[in-house]
Amino acid sequence: MRGTIRYTGDEANPPGTAFVGVHRSTAPHARIVAVHTEDALAIEGVLAVVTGRDLHEVLGDRIYTGPAFADQPCLAVDKTRFVGEAIAAVLATDPDIARAAADEIAVEYEELPPVYDIDDALRGEAFVHEELRPSSVFADLAHLHGVRGTNVNYEYRQILGDAAAERERAATTVSATTWAPPTHHVPIELPSTSAWVDSGRLEMLSTTQTPSYVRQTVSDLLDIPLSRVRIMTRPLGGSFGCKMYDRLEPLAAALAWTTGRRVRIDATREDAFLLTTRHGARVTGSMSADADGNIVAVTSDVRYDTGAFADVGPRIAAKSGLVAPGPYRIAAVDVRSRCIYTNKVSAGPFRGFGVPQVTWSHETLIDELARELGEDPYRFRRRHLLREGDIATVGTKMHSADFLTCIDEVTKAVGWDDPTPRGDGRWVHGKGVAVGMKAVLTPTIANATLNLNQDGSATLLISTVDMGQGSDTIMSQIVGEVLCLDSRRIHVVRADTDATPYDTITAGSRSTYHTGNAVRLVAEAMRSKLLGFAAERWGVPADELVLDAQGVVHEAKELRDSLPDLVRAKFGARGATVTTAENFTSWWVPYDHDTGLSEKVTEHWFAGAAAVRLAVDTWTGRIRTQHLAIAGDVGRAINPTLVEQQLTGAAIMGIGHTLFDEMVFDQGQITNATMLDYQLPSIKDLPEKLTPVIVESAHRDGPFGAKGVGETTILPIAPAYAGAVRDACGVRITTLPLTPERVLNHLADAADPGKAGR
Repeated sequence: MRGTIRYTGDEANPPGTAFVGVHRSTAPHARIVAVHTEDALAIEGVLAVVTGRDLHEVLGDRIYTGPAFADQPCLAVDKTRFVGEAIAAVLATDPDIARAAADEIAVEYEELPPVYDIDDALRGEAFVHEELRPSSVFADLAHLHGVRGTNVNYEYRQILGDAAAERERAATTVSATTWAPPTHHVPIELPSTSAWVDSGRLEMLSTTQTPSYVRQTVSDLLDIPLSRVRIMTRPLGGSFGCKMYDRLEPLAAALAWTTGRRVRIDATREDAFLLTTRHGARVTGSMSADADGNIVAVTSDVRYDTGAFADVGPRIAAKSGLVAPGPYRIAAVDVRSRCIYTNKVSAGPFRGFGVPQVTWSHETLIDELARELGEDPYRFRRRHLLREGDIATVGTKMHSADFLTCIDEVTKAVGWDDPTPRGDGRWVHGKGVAVGMKAVLTPTIANATLNLNQDGSATLLISTVDMGQGSDTIMSQIVGEVLCLDSRRIHVVRADTDATPYDTITAGSRSTYHTGNAVRLVAEAMRSKLLGFAAERWGVPADELVLDAQGVVHEAKELRDSLPDLVRAKFGARGATVTTAENFTSWWVPYDHDTGLSEKVTEHWFAGAAAVRLAVDTWTGRIRTQHLAIAGDVGRAINPTLVEQQLTGAAIMGIGHTLFDEMVFDQGQITNATMLDYQLPSIKDLPEKLTPVIVESAHRDGPFGAKGVGETTILPIAPAYAGAVRDACGVRITTLPLTPERVLNHLADAADPGKAGR
């Protein structure tokens, strides 16, 4: 807030920088017959125009990148697969010239049958890609190589018991089809990438959450060793998943490498809508209970619209599919989760990694089942929630996932048992509650290097990218705790692949646990090394020594050395540095091929809950939030202030998805891809009262018991609101967002059943 952070877009442009403008497709699915660049090249200030065919002639099929499938070209080569796909790039001396020249490019198309949505895709009358081409990143997809005649690029199944038979025997069954639309990430900072060649090396400064991944992608793209690729970052001004994997970086690298120029690509707000989205998801599910009210069966058919490119959609389909039944004790489940191509903007990771979409489904079902059975939605959930040591439906034992305390705390905060206001005839009041469950990304790798300076300060090298979540603060606190140092004397180096070690990804709220463990280990290794220095100097066993805030001490012999004196004595010089390096790698047991079950599917669970009291204006359909309470089990809160901010931020984003956010498509084209048309919550839409609750159930393997938190409270927001609307108005809405128009339509349908089905 003080304006002291320097972002990627703040970096000055050296003389000779070529700015890039992109010409984008106007056809959702078409063969590219010709690209006419003459008018663009004639504009003063234009340095070059590059097409996909130009790049393909130099790089071959390497221009097709992607974490799951090699299906995403830097620039479209033979055909375009969505309205807005990059067709050609203009390099110019000025960004305005580059964009104006891009508009002068003309493309001839031969139209192909479009696949507009998941229904079209599953009919199989047209195909977005001729065949599946798994990338080398996810080895478990290799068996799909060469598969043709399908728009389904991945399917996850979870089978436990016989759900069909249990449902047949059940006393009560409820069913629902829910829809969560594609949404945009809307970070304040827009994507930006600069790339240049220096002494035969490709160097890049980019707004990326995944510098290690980008380094590997660029190495493969240009067919050069990793040692000849350098990726640098700055702190990110928000991301929520939109700055991961293959965004602007492959194009910037290809242009810099093939033209020999330093290039810079700055996405406009309109461009950002075309780079990635959250997956739209339709879930058809059912939940059944026996005569005693026990949940005996859950079925879930999850369909993710991944758009033109798979991106990380297969992982989302699996990681969300495994929790599609919900955090409950259930006798039998049948889950089918699919990632499906369509001719729309590609979908990718978004805060929650697909789990908010399935939480919307399972919490809708359990809420309706409780009401059907005449039970309180809070107490019915509580009775069935998984507890410590229980086995989740996916086959993994539960640990450090205190759903009970989360749901108890949020309902207590909003006064669940207090009378609900009667309303005045126009405004009606209701309360709702929901629970969310998510697995952290597993397996992943984190490395850390620590340099202790002779003056007792330290430099920590990690590739976790701080994008507002406070990771630099947390990591310096972990080092400070282990080495008894003031965390303000610990500097965290920004991700730079020439200096900072490999890290899988900054996403999925994995950093506190994974990178935090690597940082804890590297700090402990440093402590051991320092104790060894003192033991050697004093001729005593290292296990008799203690490190405290004043240095190393041997209490029995009354020996003490400060860290500066100890290091100087060891090396005989001021300014000396002691270095340690450590790795932390989480592990899992891969899903069974037939059942989708695993005895260890994740390193840790996220557990969260939300309860809300709200009022609905039956004249306008407007929803007013009176009190929202949110809770998350964070293992241990290393920095309670940052934890509360993460819980609150995720919940507010969830409010946006619940009441406002929606990307609208018409024949494959986004119709609201500007901030004038895309609705977001304002300060006036926030709850009158918002209560964050930190729940601590220490994780046995977390750094000081801690685990991730950033996604926890986005999961249950939408179903909690929908449950409260159901309580207030008596209508069950299963399509997001809960706009005033949608609320009014459901109220009208309830008043006149003949109009139902809007």
